[in-house]
Amino acid sequence: MDNSSKSEIVTVAWSDRWQVYHRLKALEIECSCQTNQPLQADLNNPKTAIQIWSVVKQCTANRQELINWLNQCWQIQYHK
Repeated sequence: MDNSSKSEIVTVAWSDRWQVYHRLKALEIECSCQTNQPLQADLNNPKTAIQIWSVVKQCTANRQELINWLNQCWQIQYHK
């Protein structure tokens, strides 16, 4: 991770952290996950913050929460 970004600990259960880590890497978000250490990710802009939140939510929410979340997304109307 480069020094110009702010590295933040991503609070996630130890059992979920590798899954979150690999998904963040797939999204090209700089992160690190060492053995017996918390997951850390570079939080350098609002887009990255939203992506991290979304990945954590997808990995930690139960099925019904995800269904409700998706249904709410379908209800959002875009206004120009």
